[in-house]
Amino acid sequence: MPVAITFENDTVIRSMTGFARVQESNDAGSITWELRSVNHRYLELGIKLPEDFRQHEPEIRKLAAKFLARGKVDLGLRYKLDQHQQANIALNPEIVTSLRDVEQQVLNIVHEGSKLSVADILGWPGVITDVERDLSVFDKLAISCLKVALKQLQQGREAEGRALDEMIRSRCAQISEIIAAVRQHRPEIVAALRAKWEANLDEKLQQWRETANESRLEQELVILAQKLDVEEELDRLDTHVAEVLNVLERDEAVGRRLDFLMQELNREANTLGSKSQDSLTTQHAVDLKVLIEQMREQVQNIE
Repeated sequence: MPVAITFENDTVIRSMTGFARVQESNDAGSITWELRSVNHRYLELGIKLPEDFRQHEPEIRKLAAKFLARGKVDLGLRYKLDQHQQANIALNPEIVTSLRDVEQQVLNIVHEGSKLSVADILGWPGVITDVERDLSVFDKLAISCLKVALKQLQQGREAEGRALDEMIRSRCAQISEIIAAVRQHRPEIVAALRAKWEANLDEKLQQWRETANESRLEQELVILAQKLDVEEELDRLDTHVAEVLNVLERDEAVGRRLDFLMQELNREANTLGSKSQDSLTTQHAVDLKVLIEQMREQVQNIE
């Protein structure tokens, strides 16, 4: 019996490719997260953080793992202080005083030369320094912003996953139709091939009459029947299609399981083709392999 195909499905299949960019602000400035995700066998996180945020990397990894199961994901954080914060610079008067003292000592020795300009002094290392900033005001914002970005990335992966889900279900429906068509035509094909082989065996038996016994025809027909019997392959194809549809209903990462099922489907399609003794079954086997390969390529994108 062909597998019944239904397209009603509330469970979400997720792709492993996606992008998200989220920016949020507070009184101190703004935080921006950019997330990019591509296919990968496992979950691999590439995290790029400003030095001031390095201490949050373990927390970021744990949070990302709650949203994502597979994929190579790059997470990049940038921050920008508001103008008031950026304007906080300080002058180091001790270095300025030392510069003037050294300058005077040099002039006392060489008795000539121009004095240092204000620009020269300001450009001297250490004369101007940034006031130490307290970036802890960004800590909560960075994490809350990351949660939003991860949700956005997940939604994008789910949107693409729905398209993959629909594609796989459609191919499964076509595979079931082909299996049904093979079953429908098998009796006719087997009967025709049996008649052909019986005719050939009758001719051979006439040649072997002196040495052949009456059971030889039955033995040859049993061998023929074994060669023509593809019911087991058709049953397994049905079983694998049903399992694919069952896996699509699971609320978990299913990409690896689907990839395994694609291999099993392909194996049965190959066996069906190798057992084929007629052009129609051979064409059906080729069509099956095309559909399975289309699914296999897309399954590589599923989390």
